[in-house]
Amino acid sequence: MELSAVDLSYRKYFQGALVTPFLLIACAVTSNSMASALHPSNKMTNAIQAVSTGHLIQVGRYESGIFADGGAEIVAFDKATHKVFVINSGDNTIDVLDLTDPAAPVKLTTLAVFDQDSATFTSGGANSVAVANGLLAVAVEADNKQAAGRIYLYNTDDNSFAVAFMAGALPDMVKFSPDGNYLLSANEGEPSGDYKNDPEGSITVVNLTAGVASATVKQAGFRAFNAQIESLRADGVRIFGPGATVAMDLEPEYITISADGTTAYVSLQENNAIALVDIATATVTKIAALGFKDHSLQGMGLDANKNDQVPVIESLPIFGMYMPDSIDSYTFNGNTYLVTANEGDGREYIYSADSASCLNASHTDLGDDECLSYSDEISLEDLNLDTKQFSAAQIAMLQNGKGIGDLTVTKTHGDANADGAYEAIYAYGARSFSIWTANGKQVFDSGDQIEQIIADRSPLFFNLSNDKNSVENRSDNKGPEPEGLAVGQIGERTYAFVGLERQGGIMVFDISNPFAPAFVEYTSNRDMSVTPGEGVDAGDLGPEGFAFVKAKDSPNGTALLLIGNEVSGTTTIYEVR
Repeated sequence: MELSAVDLSYRKYFQGALVTPFLLIACAVTSNSMASALHPSNKMTNAIQAVSTGHLIQVGRYESGIFADGGAEIVAFDKATHKVFVINSGDNTIDVLDLTDPAAPVKLTTLAVFDQDSATFTSGGANSVAVANGLLAVAVEADNKQAAGRIYLYNTDDNSFAVAFMAGALPDMVKFSPDGNYLLSANEGEPSGDYKNDPEGSITVVNLTAGVASATVKQAGFRAFNAQIESLRADGVRIFGPGATVAMDLEPEYITISADGTTAYVSLQENNAIALVDIATATVTKIAALGFKDHSLQGMGLDANKNDQVPVIESLPIFGMYMPDSIDSYTFNGNTYLVTANEGDGREYIYSADSASCLNASHTDLGDDECLSYSDEISLEDLNLDTKQFSAAQIAMLQNGKGIGDLTVTKTHGDANADGAYEAIYAYGARSFSIWTANGKQVFDSGDQIEQIIADRSPLFFNLSNDKNSVENRSDNKGPEPEGLAVGQIGERTYAFVGLERQGGIMVFDISNPFAPAFVEYTSNRDMSVTPGEGVDAGDLGPEGFAFVKAKDSPNGTALLLIGNEVSGTTTIYEVR
């Protein structure tokens, strides 16, 4: 691997630190054993795996002209018309692009997100799009986010509106089954800013087998699990909202569906769990806790210190809550495996109120008429650590305000006996991607490999935010934040494309064997030489929405990866070779 002069000169600053370079085409997991799969070694392998496919070549790019306001978020491709539908939150529209020539995407028109059934519904914004069988589905939240949202259907050939279906509160993601016979939405059900209204999370299931005109709609909820709150908590499901039932606290985020179209797997990000849904009956059959990542293990470290300005990935007595955002799936040896991007997400609810009203509600006055009703976040240095579990030296190290004391952790977990002293520390996200069985058992986690690769590739620009070039800006808060995800097959190989929301770029892994994935490459067109801002092309920033296009469906006969970049407002087209 060739290194730039900057990279070479910078190595002297972290010689001896717990940073292990990774060869960019080296396999990080060489053992087929379960232990090695779960805990890949952080030693550089001497064996370089020849990777002939799965490489990304940028061929096209569309610029919305909107910076840091959601100009391009979620993307969906229609193979029949070669159109790409892009959520543009900045304009509250859906941009319709012509991808007949992937190297030169052209904007055809926009679809305004307005009240298609205005007699009963006032729309907020569009959150997600999906395409199947000539239909475009759009998840639309209500203007009052705690009210029931809608799923709008359009015809992709002429962009005409077809029908609206009732969804739950805050439909955040829509997904068609592989055959297009069912359409689902993940309804997050977030509470209001003042926490007076906490709607139940749910999954909407639209049965389209008899056609759009005869479609039926069911809501799959979680009330059947309300009586199981203590057992779910004991299993590791995070249920902690003030006064919330299980159904109120669970927040469906993202959906993937089994190849046979029978089961949906729904990420419950804030709850660190996955829900299994029987699609035919619209019934939640299981809530699977994902457990926690032990950052004290070799190969599972993290850089939690933003203050030293140097990549130092180390083992620490901290647990990571996987808390995946995007989730996808594929089949291996006849079994379904789930792939997750372990971003992490805290809860913080703020509303507008004057100081007196805020304090009267026993909330926290933030000034400027902003009032904090609830947050589960706290800085590590402010956590009261149990001296029976942590030595004085450990506490001094962990709570150093000039070191890792700034790390954002949760105050809702770690104090098992409720005595006010925390026996364990839980941070948000896992800075990794994972592979799980269909029942939620982990078979692989990428460990600290993502941060290791960034440290090796760009030590001067490590753990950046997506709107500024300050080194280590995100080390104390979820790191590079793997968020976007797509799984695609090229020939006999299956790949995971993992987007880094904060750092930028896409990491590609060969996951053909779910027990022994191999790192393929890290691709980023972010320009570190310029400061991101309005009217400045700093490359793609904030990759969020991913869509894989099979070669047989592609306009040019080559598999494509389409990415909506939230901060830069760009839609980027890669060929996958």
